[in-house]
Amino acid sequence: MKLNSSVKNFLRFIGIKTAGFFSNVLLSTVKIKIENREALENVLSRKQNFVVAFWHGSMVIGWYLHRNMNCSALVSKSKDGDVLAHILEKWNYKVVRGSSHIGGNEALSILLQLIENNYSLAITPDGPTGPIHKMKAGAVIAAKKANVPLFLTGIGCSKKIVLKSWDKFEIPYPFSTVKVKYSDAISIDQNLSYNETSLVILQCEELLNKLQKEAQKNC
Repeated sequence: MKLNSSVKNFLRFIGIKTAGFFSNVLLSTVKIKIENREALENVLSRKQNFVVAFWHGSMVIGWYLHRNMNCSALVSKSKDGDVLAHILEKWNYKVVRGSSHIGGNEALSILLQLIENNYSLAITPDGPTGPIHKMKAGAVIAAKKANVPLFLTGIGCSKKIVLKSWDKFEIPYPFSTVKVKYSDAISIDQNLSYNETSLVILQCEELLNKLQKEAQKNC
């Protein structure tokens, strides 16, 4: 039986509304252990903006962890983006909708405007389409140009569902344990050349993968 557009829109609306509720219920049962939390709290205590990055496959915990921190997020205009945008708004993110196909300069401009408007930035540096665990330039360039610290965040779940998607998207089981491991604050010199900045991006990718493996191993 084919559903008409009104029914499809209604079901989509219900899905968007319930996603936030069930996400909150699920994540409220999860026990989160954080290593090197003081590095981020030091910046928060000074009311300084920052960029925090975590892999796309770990974004359920990543987004939840940084709720209520005056963070912003760039979310695609896709139907999947509708669900994420609704959840993030409930978690007090400043959500800006943009196409996943916009050019790098346009996306960077949006990210910098968010920081300039006194928002911190939470970002999945291998999103929205991968490759998995390969860092794109956005997080590093945003931190560099805005002159704010960058934090890399490894996330591991003791028990989880792993979807068969490009990012191996993880959904923690209720009452599971999550280990989060922050890097120290990373300051990026605004005077770095293109080649020097490219090297920093590779170094950050290596460090984030290291943090991710350590968080997954020890949770």
